[in-house]
Formats: sequence, structure tokens, C-alpha cells
Amino acid sequence: MLAQESAARQIVFGKRWLVLSAFVIFAAILGSIAPARSLAIVLQAASATVGLAVLVSFVVALRRQRVQRAQRTAAKTTMADDPNPCVLTTKEGDIVAQNNVALTTFLRPAQPTIADLLAPLFADPEALSSRLAAKATEGGAAKEDINTRDGTMRLSAHRVGEDLFWRLETLWDASENGAGTSDHGLPMVMASNSNVILFMNAAARSLVGRRVTALNQIIGDIPIASGEMVTVQTAKGPICMTVAEIGASANRRALYFLPHANDRFQDAGWSALQNLPIPLIKVAPSGEVLSFNAPAEQLVGAELTEGVSLADVMEGLGRSISDWLQDTLEGRLLQKPEFLRLKRSDREVFVQIRLSLISEGGTPTLIAVLHDATELKSLEAQFAQSQKMQAIGQLAGGVAHDFNNLLTAISGHCDLLLLRHDPGDRDYSDLVQIDQNANRAAALVGQLLAFSRKQTLRPETVNMRDTLADLTHLLNRLVGETVTLTLSHDPILQPIRADKRQLEQVLMNLIVNARDAMPMGGEIKVTTENTQLAEPLTRDRVTVPLGKYVTVQVTDEGEGIPQDRLQKVFEPFYTTKRTGEGTGLGLSTAYGIVKQSGGYIFVDSTIGEGTTFTLYFPCHSKGAEASAPMKLTASPTGSKREDGTVLLVEDEAPVRAFASRALRMRGYTVLEADSAETALKTLEDQALNIDVFVTDVIMPGMDGPTWVREALKARPGVPVVFVSGYAEDSFGDAQMTIPNSVFLPKPFSLTELTHTVNSQIQ
Repeated sequence: MLAQESAARQIVFGKRWLVLSAFVIFAAILGSIAPARSLAIVLQAASATVGLAVLVSFVVALRRQRVQRAQRTAAKTTMADDPNPCVLTTKEGDIVAQNNVALTTFLRPAQPTIADLLAPLFADPEALSSRLAAKATEGGAAKEDINTRDGTMRLSAHRVGEDLFWRLETLWDASENGAGTSDHGLPMVMASNSNVILFMNAAARSLVGRRVTALNQIIGDIPIASGEMVTVQTAKGPICMTVAEIGASANRRALYFLPHANDRFQDAGWSALQNLPIPLIKVAPSGEVLSFNAPAEQLVGAELTEGVSLADVMEGLGRSISDWLQDTLEGRLLQKPEFLRLKRSDREVFVQIRLSLISEGGTPTLIAVLHDATELKSLEAQFAQSQKMQAIGQLAGGVAHDFNNLLTAISGHCDLLLLRHDPGDRDYSDLVQIDQNANRAAALVGQLLAFSRKQTLRPETVNMRDTLADLTHLLNRLVGETVTLTLSHDPILQPIRADKRQLEQVLMNLIVNARDAMPMGGEIKVTTENTQLAEPLTRDRVTVPLGKYVTVQVTDEGEGIPQDRLQKVFEPFYTTKRTGEGTGLGLSTAYGIVKQSGGYIFVDSTIGEGTTFTLYFPCHSKGAEASAPMKLTASPTGSKREDGTVLLVEDEAPVRAFASRALRMRGYTVLEADSAETALKTLEDQALNIDVFVTDVIMPGMDGPTWVREALKARPGVPVVFVSGYAEDSFGDAQMTIPNSVFLPKPFSLTELTHTVNSQIQ
């Protein structure tokens, strides 16, 4: 076939070449004898152009033929050694070559297309071959598993140059165990998704007594689920059976009917279960395993043997297996699925099991239909973990907000006391200690806000290489003499957008943790590089979108972290250190800062080898600077008057008392309000001249930005100072569009408050 096609192409190509060559010669002769010189030049140029085109096309065609010939030769060599039927076709499906196994299997060497060749095996070979050809042409390869009366077959297609390489593999031969024959004791029906019966094996036809076309003609309850007990309309009346379903293809499913109580077909069924592609276990009332098929052994593991107790190979989630079996035997939990965990030593596997009750010689017996539910349980665990982390974040943010209010009052009143004491006073040192510890507490609260992603960030364009270079001296002092710090950078590292101070804290936390993981010393490697994700990266319940990133890896040579603890390291207050050696907030803080900066952080660890933290930060391009709607607090640049009227709105009485005293000490007239509603009522007096609003953001009832916008309708142009224990970017875009406003995070000192108010009064 290959030789014939090649010869035909050579004939066609030869004819084209002869025609074009004749044209070139004819044009050249006319050009030489033409009376007009211009006509001669035109004819000669046309002759040369066509001649050159003929030469180029000839070379290209020869090269294409040589490449295709080499590819086909390689494909034929591969086909010759393959024990399965293999066929080489064009993209259109025309057969080019077959191996000897295919010639023996199909016995149809004269068939022109792959669809014609497959016609005796599959119901719709044209659609099947067209579907696989399209997928293989686009993606390089495609495959489908098809259930037939002769068993389960896999048809695959691979793109080879301009051709397609087809391979037919038998996954399950029904003839080996009698499936599809008259002596097969396990009825099987092939049905479409619309419940149209496409095929019935001999056992099914014998069971029903006739050939039917619709599934509801033999099963009353539709739709059905695999493992459920159904009533089957047989030739001898309705019989209760258990249905087991497997997907045959995209539009087909195979339904196997298993024997149930008082089933006349039960005595012939169990020998056929070995090659059934559904995990099945026959269990005695005592929980002893009586029999099982190969898929069940593959799923449960080598621990599954005849005579072993079911409780020895799996365990219940919430109750014992013995109670579950007893309830099923007594008819209380028939067909109710149960989730169990397998006792495998190599990996964690969850299964969903449905039990059906049958009778063997008057003895009740249970049939367990198993489904691998590991992925489902994994998704459930991931969702629970996500919910827990979200709840912890909300709790941390709320606690931090309340603590910031308390710390503002503590540090503020401490500042007021320090104003009345000189360094020589005996109480001065005590007040300094109170102030320092309040600042330490504020830093701890900042870590909680970092984890909950509610702290105030000041993003800027940062070069990770320069940031690490500035930290090198400090980091070397942190790691000590027994630990070596090695830095490796990409030569052309892209900039990122982040808060430089917070980013430095992340790096220091990771390196300090790496140091603590190596008490006997070792090497810490910090590597930065540019990374291009051509497709989304999904891992640890997170999907990193495609795009350009700067990655930072911090690797240590410590003992590693066990897999069951790996995903807990970012939880606040979780630590593997001894009591008193850490707060458990270092990694949670790093996690929060990275996520709030738009990045991603992952951890990998191997016991005995070490741990690697990987950070992904989106690359920042110039011109993408985003200006925040709110101005940032800054120290005054010029001398401004410290007088005027301030409307102070704060629902926390201690904070309001401190702020009011601090502003009055600086010469301001302060009007106090404990709510937004009270502030608006105060502003109803048009005689009042307000120079600046100082208001909390989060308050009972109306929040700060809402009442300020309402007040500015009657008093436009009044500057605003927003204060809050939450981060600036947690208020929402609509709340941050107020003109001439600044944000002052809690806790703030007396000086920070007065400077901010002074900078707002014109």
C-alpha cells in the first residue's frame, strides 16, 4: 500500500513537472525569437521566475517526501514489533500500512479507511475514528476505552508527521471467563446516557427472556446509582438484584446485575467476578471476608485475604464496622453508603461502600460494592481546612482590632504621663518600660493582622536582589557561626510590588526558622529567579495563574517536617519548637504578608533532608503603579498653626479620652462624639466651624466613611483623619474615595496623632 501511494504521487508530480518544464522552455524560445525587445525581456523573466518556482517546489516536495518516508519507515518498524494490532493512516483515515497482527485480527486487508476496518468491532466506527483523529491531530495523541461484547478495548491514535498511528489494545477479554457467552452467569447491559439499551450479553438476555431496547423496560427505578438494589423484571418475575455501573465511554455505561436474596442466578455468579472492573467483596455476617475480585484486592491492598476480618483491613469513620454490618443484616441500613478508611501502610485511601444482602443456601451473606473515595475525602478535608483558616483569620483580625484599641489607650496615656515626668524622676523608667512593652504588644498584634491579611501595607517597586543584599549583614548575624548562608540570584531579576519592610520581615522569619531547624549547623540556600508559568499551577488547595513571577526559595538541611504537619505550619500559634522558644506566629505572619501582597507561598519537606519554602510574587512592570485613593500619613513639612476645631468621633471611651486630651494639650478645640449619629447631630449647628474630622472607621451603626460623606454634603472641603485598628485596604474601595483624607493606623502615639491632624489643617 505504501509503495503504491508513493508511486502514484511520483506519477502525479512528474506530470506537473513536465508541464511546468515545457512552459519554461516554450517561454524561453519565444523570448529569443520575439521581435520586440520588451516582449523578449518579459518572456525571459517569466521563464526564469517559473523555472525558479519549479526548482523550489521540486526541492520542497522532495524534502517533504523524504521526511514522510522516514517517518513512515519508523512507524512501520514500531508496528512490526508491537503485539497489538497497529494501523498507519493519513489524517483523512485512509490506510497506509498495517502490521501482521492487524492483518490477522481484522482479516480485511482491502478496506480503504480505518472506519471500515473497525466496523465489525464497534457500533459507530465512523464517529469514533473521527473523534480520535481530531483530538490526535490537535493534541498529538488521544485514546478511548470501549466496552464491547468481546470485552473492553482501548483504541489510541498518535500523530506521526502528517499521518496517524492507530493501536488497538484489549484491556479485558470476555472470552477468557465466558463473558458475553451463553454460559456467563453475570448479566450485563450496555446502555446510553439516555437509557437506550445498546447491547445485552447472553446472560442478560437469558435473565430477561427477551431483547429490550430501553432500560426502564427491565428496571423500574430510574435513574440508578452504582451499588443500589433494584428490581429487575425477568422472564420468571421481578427479582431483587444489585446493579454495578462502570463508564464504558463518553456516552455509554455498562451495568452489571449482581445476585441478591432469593436470586436464582446467584449460584453462577461469583466465578465471573474476578475480571469484573468493579471492586467487590463477599462478606459473612461475622465480618469475615469470604471472597473478592481482583479490583478489590488492588484497591484494598495485600492485606485483603480470604478469612480476614473486614475490620482488620478498614476502619469506620465514627462507628465500628461490626455495628454497621449488624444494622445492614437487620435491614436498617440497606443500600446506604458508608465511608471507611483503609488500613494501608503505603498511602491513605478512603472508600465508599454499599452493602447488599443475598442468601446462599439459606445463609445470609453481604456483597460490598466499593468505590475509591480518596479524592472526595481529600476535597472535603481541603474545604474544612480552608474554612478553619478563614475562621482563624477572622478571629485574629477581630482580636487584633480590639487589642489595637486597648494598646492605643495604654500607650497614649503613657505618653501623657511621660510629658509630666523628667528622665530623672523615679517613675520615668517604669513609664518607659510600659511604653516599650506596649510597642512589643503592638508588634505581636501586627503579626495577627498580617496573618488575617488586614494590616496596612505601603507597597513600592522592589528588587528582590537589592533587598537581600541590604539584609545580608543582618542575616549573617542572625544565622550564627555554625550556619552558612548562600545567596543565588537570577542575573536579570524582574522587580515586584510589595511593602519592602514587610518583605524583609518575611525573609527574616523564613531564615530564622531555617536556622532553628539546624541546631548542629548546616547551609541555608536562598535562591531567586524569574519564572514563567505557561499554565496555571495548582497545589495545596491554591491555583497560581499563568504569567511571569519572581520566585524565592529558602532551603535548609534540617530534619524536615512530617507530612501530617506540613499544612499546619502556616496556622497561627502552631509551632514545632519547645514551649517558650517561639510564638507560632512567624510563618503565619509570612503567609499573611505574602498573600496580602498578591503572592503565593508553598512548603516542601523531606524527613532527614530538609525543608524548602517557595514564594511566588507577580512581576511588576513599569507604568503599572497604582495610586491609593487615600493619602498616607506624613510628618508636617512646614510650620502650621496648632489651633482650630476638631470633631473627634470614637466609640471607644479610653481612646477618645486620650485623643481628646492630646489634641487639647496642643491647643485644639475638641468636640467629642461617641457615634456617627451623634456627630451628624452636632453638625446640625451651622454656627460651628469645624476645621478637621477625626473619626474611627469601624463603629456600631453608621461607619466612619459613610457619615463623613454625608457630612461633606453640607460642609465640603473639610479634611478628614481616619483611624482604625484594621488595615487601610480592608475598608473597601467605596470607603476610600473620600477627598482630602488620610489614614492613621492604631495604635498611634500622641506625636503621630497631633502631627497628622496638624498636617490636615490648612
